[in-house]
Amino acid sequence: MSQIPAQVRAQIRIQANHQCGYCLSLQKYVLGILEIEHIIPKAAGGTDDEENLWLACRLCNAYKGIQTHAKDPITNRKVKLFNPRQQKWSRHFTWANNGTQITGLTTCGRATVLALQLNNPYAVTVRQAWVSAGWHPPTEI
Repeated sequence: MSQIPAQVRAQIRIQANHQCGYCLSLQKYVLGILEIEHIIPKAAGGTDDEENLWLACRLCNAYKGIQTHAKDPITNRKVKLFNPRQQKWSRHFTWANNGTQITGLTTCGRATVLALQLNNPYAVTVRQAWVSAGWHPPTEI
């Protein structure tokens, strides 16, 4: 287990606007603490350096696992997954079905939607409730 200093963890939470870098779920609506994740997993050579850390919800982090690349379903090319620290969410994704599903706009976006299962049934069901409550879709950081 990595030992990331509390000050760095707090700084990342602020930088990420207390929301998952992949599905944009806000901490105040998630039943659990958003996790500090390694963009390049340590198992794939990533470090604990701040530049390699971001905030992710438990589902996104678990589905991502040690993946760094995935296949785009349209081009069938293996591409890097979305990097929430370096890339702009709205360039690679958009909200569909009244904000309940995420659509990939680029090879990176499409591959990330599939690899992280961003439209898994649990996420879509929760987003439907958030939309009904007027809490969703969130704005990008």
